[in-house]
Amino acid sequence: MEIAELGEFGLIHHLTKDIEIKNAETRKGVGDDCAVLEYPTGRQVLVTTDLLMEGVHFDLQYVPLKHLGYKSAMVNLSDIYAMNGRPRQMTVSLAVSKRFKVEDLEDFYAGLRLACEACQCDIVGGDTTSSMTGLAISITCIGDAETEKVVYRNGAQPNDLICVSGDLGAAYMGLQLLEREKAVYNEQVREVRQRGENPDTLPPFQPDFSGREYLLERQLKPEARRDIVEALAKADILPTAMMDISDGLSSELMHICTQSHTGCRIYEDRLPLDYQTAVMAEELNMNVTTCALNGGEDYELLFTVPLILHDRVCAIPDVKVIGHITKPELGLQLVCRDGVEMELKAQGWNPLKSRK
Repeated sequence: MEIAELGEFGLIHHLTKDIEIKNAETRKGVGDDCAVLEYPTGRQVLVTTDLLMEGVHFDLQYVPLKHLGYKSAMVNLSDIYAMNGRPRQMTVSLAVSKRFKVEDLEDFYAGLRLACEACQCDIVGGDTTSSMTGLAISITCIGDAETEKVVYRNGAQPNDLICVSGDLGAAYMGLQLLEREKAVYNEQVREVRQRGENPDTLPPFQPDFSGREYLLERQLKPEARRDIVEALAKADILPTAMMDISDGLSSELMHICTQSHTGCRIYEDRLPLDYQTAVMAEELNMNVTTCALNGGEDYELLFTVPLILHDRVCAIPDVKVIGHITKPELGLQLVCRDGVEMELKAQGWNPLKSRK
């Protein structure tokens, strides 16, 4: 179905007509000029927003729209969890070109709603418009937390433990795998065109993803770590600083240390790595530690806790201590497996860097 057949308001109604409100704080959702929210006293409201552009943040040649919807939501949900909060509401705005049909946006919303349902977050509004260049996605997520339990980036103290959830570098390796298979396919198409033949006559392309399923999942279907936030609360642990790993571990550590006016020391042999990540890095002749430090899009949680909580935090499944906070004059250091210290540099994802 052509989007123009429904029009803007018809499209919004079509995509959101059966959304059920799950949070008492949502007084009015989709269907009016504004959503209406009401939060109890003693809690602070958290707001985050992300803009995702086709050709910059995602490639629809290999990203299914349902996965894109899921990931677009999780990117924002992860920010709320990184503040030790709970997501409550979300607004979704889309700019779409004429090549998209209603069914395409249904797929996108199917993924979006799966993510929101998993985190009990209400979709309460947004906007749609046309685009001359491709697909643009703007999502704002609203959450809340008890006033005294909001965790910022600036609270880390010397001797605090540096902890991460999950493993690092897998999402970046998944991206490299997708880009490799895309290059293989595009080369096949180029050769067919050089022969004067129609690429549509090619048999269906079968990318080689065998044994790499975990890497693909980490890139295409990341999970915001709600479970870690809940486990910390259950263990009565309030991090001194926390953020999610979207641009790479080294970049995020630099943010925490800069805002906390501290240094840090992390250990290469403590970086959590999945076996598939290590194998893929070796296959591509890449340094797996560099991938873990700078890859980005893991959406794991990076946080610091007082040294006295060592045993308690180590008892939480899927959390690993990778180093400690130091005095600022000691700088940001990576201790390599051979004991040599190297300065950490922020070399992760930079969305404003020119790309040729």
